[in-house]
Amino acid sequence: MGYLLVPRLALIMGLLLLPFIIPSLYWQRVIFIVFIYALLSLGFDFLAHFVGLVSLGGGFFIGVGAYLAAILNTSLGLPPAVTIPIATIIGGAICTLLLLPCLPLRGIYFAIVTLMYPLVLMRIIEALNILGGTDGIVGVASFQSRWIEQYFIIAMVLISLFGLRRLVNEDMGLVFRGVKDNDQAVKASGISITFYKSVAVFITSALGCLGGAYLAHFYMWAGISQFALDFSIIPIAATVIGGGGTLVGPLLGTFILVPISELLRAVGTLRIVFYALILTAFIVFRSEGIMVYGQRKYHQFERWVKV
Repeated sequence: MGYLLVPRLALIMGLLLLPFIIPSLYWQRVIFIVFIYALLSLGFDFLAHFVGLVSLGGGFFIGVGAYLAAILNTSLGLPPAVTIPIATIIGGAICTLLLLPCLPLRGIYFAIVTLMYPLVLMRIIEALNILGGTDGIVGVASFQSRWIEQYFIIAMVLISLFGLRRLVNEDMGLVFRGVKDNDQAVKASGISITFYKSVAVFITSALGCLGGAYLAHFYMWAGISQFALDFSIIPIAATVIGGGGTLVGPLLGTFILVPISELLRAVGTLRIVFYALILTAFIVFRSEGIMVYGQRKYHQFERWVKV
């Protein structure tokens, strides 16, 4: 039992102790931005490696969740405890409905379409000067305390991680894998592949909208910068570094990439060069990802069992 539980307990305890381990307020805020990228990376890994849909719509999900939470808070006066769940569910439903016509697409075609949504919404808001235009929606309420702000996002990441792990090992997870491997065979079995793809897209978009709603209250503002391409690109890079198909790998990848990106701000535009070199080194020398390599080595340990 210890052999199985130690890695999981180490992950849980490590995340729960982060607010105490990191004394600097600046780095605490950086780390909790990492958790938002972690939610996007979990959704990307689930959709790509278990359903076969590569989504570049991270910025789309974040922006929809952020704007919904900001509108609910500033217009209706609802507190974060209400706006975040509502923005998560309604935002996930909106994103799923908008992506519904694209579900027959696969591979690069689905990825390109999902990438277009945040770019289009940014230009619509800017051109029509709606939802605050380029200034965004200001005056969004913050969390009641720093501890609620920190442990809320930690709890959401842990629940999402273990919830997705449980889901992919259930019967529904087998159907998702079937849709990825041979969707026509699944369709011939009388199972609606559109329904299961819709469920998978809803789960992924809801995770992104959850991160966006949290971000709106974290910054006390929602604007078009929350449709930024960083929210679409970094989850892919984190999945490559951490190891796709493991779910916990992308989480590890975000904890490597985002702090490195923050540290490299001091070198100005050369940050992109160092960032690219780091990604290239991981792809060339450890293409399977850190987590896949670590899992293989961990399972090679000899275990003595008393009979």
